[in-house]
Amino acid sequence: MDNKTKQKDMAKPIESHETAAWANIESLYPESKVSKPSDMQVENAKDFVDTNEK
Repeated sequence: MDNKTKQKDMAKPIESHETAAWANIESLYPESKVSKPSDMQVENAKDFVDTNEK
């Protein structure tokens, strides 16, 4: 494998940031600066967890 092929492969994203927890930040908590997700994102996360229970 030549160096150009390796560089091209490394340019591909490993994960989708569209669905990341920080993607749809509604606001920040004032003291801790921790992101607060929107209500829709909280519901989506709960649905995801509920459907993937063991």
